[in-house]
Formats: sequence, structure tokens, C-alpha cells
Amino acid sequence: MYLNRRKLPLFPLAFASMLGACNNNDKPNEEPQLPELKSYSVTPSLVKTMPGFGDVKIIPLISSDDKLEGTPNFVYGAQPDGGGMLKDPSGKGFVMVQNHEILFSVSRLYLDNNLKPLRGEYIVDAKGGKMRLCSATMATPEEHGFGPLFLTAGESDGESMIHGIPPFASAGDKQTDRTLPALGKCSAENAVPLPKTVYPGKTVIFIGEDESSRQGLGQVNIYVTASAGNMTNGTLYMLRRKDLKTVETDMEVGKTYDVEFVPYENVAASTGAQLAAQTVDKKAIQFARVEDLDYGKGSAANNRKLYFTATGVSQADKTTPVEGLTMWGRVYQLELDAADPLKGKLTPMVDGNTDPGNSIVNPDNLCVTQNFVYIQEDGDSYYKANKHDGRIWQYNLATKEMKPFLEMNHRRDDATFNGKYNPGNDIRLSSWEYGAMYDISELTGRPNTFIVNIHPHTWVDDKFRNADGSGITTNREGGQTVIVTGVPR
Repeated sequence: MYLNRRKLPLFPLAFASMLGACNNNDKPNEEPQLPELKSYSVTPSLVKTMPGFGDVKIIPLISSDDKLEGTPNFVYGAQPDGGGMLKDPSGKGFVMVQNHEILFSVSRLYLDNNLKPLRGEYIVDAKGGKMRLCSATMATPEEHGFGPLFLTAGESDGESMIHGIPPFASAGDKQTDRTLPALGKCSAENAVPLPKTVYPGKTVIFIGEDESSRQGLGQVNIYVTASAGNMTNGTLYMLRRKDLKTVETDMEVGKTYDVEFVPYENVAASTGAQLAAQTVDKKAIQFARVEDLDYGKGSAANNRKLYFTATGVSQADKTTPVEGLTMWGRVYQLELDAADPLKGKLTPMVDGNTDPGNSIVNPDNLCVTQNFVYIQEDGDSYYKANKHDGRIWQYNLATKEMKPFLEMNHRRDDATFNGKYNPGNDIRLSSWEYGAMYDISELTGRPNTFIVNIHPHTWVDDKFRNADGSGITTNREGGQTVIVTGVPR
């Protein structure tokens, strides 16, 4: 994805001046060559490539064990989930802004031109974050018509909110409340603004609600405003079928259904419970945990094709489905009308139930390119029939073929590795989880280059506690972010 979990601004970089010594004066039209990426991390990659992707390389970028020269006391905290990258306004390198879900926090990492981490700090701590912060999107003027603004979604419960964090805000403002009441209260996973060219003059933000119990079920929402980046006076809408059928599993994979968006009432003043009740009254589609969303790339028509996951739920036995809801998880395509974002067609695209345990298991994050959808699993529901560790799948939009792309590399037969990264000796499959995957190709000038975040939940150490310095959260997990090159787009 461009910058998710994610979206990237599409602006050119002046590599000729930055890397003039790399030019061959005898061949003035030859593109300058960037140095090959290398790892500066002490932590090995916790993911591996799958067969058929031999040209893909994984370079560890940063982990909780790394000490940065510029800020030796900075700890890259647990559960890096949604993130985004921008060019450093100083003209020297890049800035990566990163959620740390379980810490309720957001970090900022400064990288040089070769993506070497230099220093880090927290721009939101647990007091300012207030809730688990999951996926995120970096809105930029170049791509979305406003910003830069880091939209990060809270999902602790049905009363959580979406934050708008200025990516270059002072680290001294880390406890500031920047929640956005007009976008509603719910257990949100991500808020994804569409490109500014899709509906000129409007800002349309695509929101997924990760709920499957308590106050209601998961929703697909959009926020629409007639002025760019207006986060106070827009209207929030919910997705429903035109025939008013609300049950998720009534829809069949490969079939297309007419849908529309209808407005919520009194959004800013309503509780999450009150908004959830409106979805029942207005007959919105009830999904099993809408965890992540993204849009197609490459053209305005592709930009109107939106993709989202329903992660799925089961009964307590981890075997029996819940009536009306996907269990293994689904990926949907929602194609919006070219003239009206409130109309569209919905197609269930992939369902893990077609080959239970071998296909997708609890899809969570999504990364969409021009030709593929990359589907990241969150399989720590621990279904008994699951047959593999956490994977990222590549779905081909043209052929509908799906291939396993990456898989968590637990190395359970390596006693030294297991002793460090799994000291509790948890042998369950999918005990590690993916955060965001997003595309940094255009931003960095390195073709087919992506970021992938990893939650190795079994890697725990007391030195990782209180990474954000707030003294509020006590989680002891480590986290890792890797660079992946050679990714088909």
C-alpha cells in the first residue's frame, strides 16, 4: 500500500544531486544507482519468503533490541501496527511514524537516505493515545489533498475513537488529545482517505469497525466532506445492501450485490453504543470484525475499488462457526459509483472457508497494489483446524490466484532462537501476528520496496516494559519492522 497500516505521497526525489557521485559521466541519461540496502539491526528477520518468491529479499529495519546512536535510550516498542513514511522536511532522509498497538502510543523514527535508523522518539504516549491504536494511514496533500496527517484508529472497545496526529508535531505534545469526534465512536481498525482525484473537491474516508460482540457487529463506514481535510463538519455513513438484508454469510463468494451508504444521526454527540444501535435500526450489513481497508492503485477507476477484510469469529470451541458470520475470514471488494461515493457494488472476493486451515486464516491487514492484494493474517484466534503459521498471501486481481508470499519464521527446532524469542515455549501455530504492509517504492526511489510490521507476541523481556515512558502500560513484548524488496506490484 502507499502508506497504510500506510499510503505514500507520490512526489519525485532529487536523487541526482543527492547521489551525483554515482552517475557515469559518459552516460548522462543513465539512472543513478542507489546503494544496496543492508540491515543495521541486531535482530534476524522473523519472517521468511515462501516458494516461488526467490527474488524477494527481507532486510530487518529495526527491532526492540536495537540501540540507536542518536537516542540510545529509545526503545522501539511492542506491536508496531499501522505506520507511514514521509520524506524528512530537512531534506536528509526519511521519517517513519508508527503505531504501537498495545502501548496506546505512536513513535517517530528518523532514517538516513539509505534507510538506516538514526534516532527515535514518541509523539503520542499512552496518556495521549488512551486506547489500543491499530492500523493507520498517512494522509498527504500530494495523494489525498490534505495533511500530512497520521490517521490512527483506536479499537480498545466500542467507545474508541480515531486520532489525527500531525507527523511532525513536537514530541512534547505526546499527551495531547487529538481524537476526531465527527468520525464517530467504535472499535475502529483503520481510517483510509481516498485519493483526491477520485471525487474532486470532496474528502472521502473509508473506515472499518473491528467489532463482533458487545454493542453490535462490525461495520463499513465512510466519512464524506465537501472540503479537503475537514474533520469536523462532514457526514458519517454506514454500508447496507439495497435489499436491506443484513447477514454477512447470506452473500456468496464471487457474486455482486448492490449497496448504498446511509447516514448516521448526531454522530459527534453519540456514544458508540448509540451509533451501533443505529446500524441495527437502519439495517446495515453486520460483518465479523472489519479489520482493515485499502484502495486499488494505478488509475482513478482502480482507486474507486475498495478492499476490506472481515477477520472472522468462532464459538468458544474454536471449531464451530457463529451463525451468520464468517469464521475463517473474508476479503471483500467494494466498487464505488464513479459519480457518487454513496452507491456501489459489493463482492465477497475470498473466503477462508473454501479450504479451511489451508487458505487464509483470520485476514487482518491489507496492502493493495495495481495488480495484487496482499492479505496479512492474524491467526491468533487459534482455530483447531489451522494448518500453518501466520502468512501474508498474494491475491492476483486478474487471475484470482492466491499464493502464500511470506510466513512467520518461528524456528522452533532452534533451541537458542526459541529460548530468546519464545521463552514460554508456546507451540501453537500463528502465535505471531502481522501489522501493516505498505509500499515505499516511489518515496525512496527503490522499486518494489515495502515495509512489513511484525508482532512476535512470544518475545518478551522486562527491558521492553514502558517503552513510551508514560508509566501506564506494562506490556513486555518486543516488536520488529522489516524492509521487503522485490515485491511484485
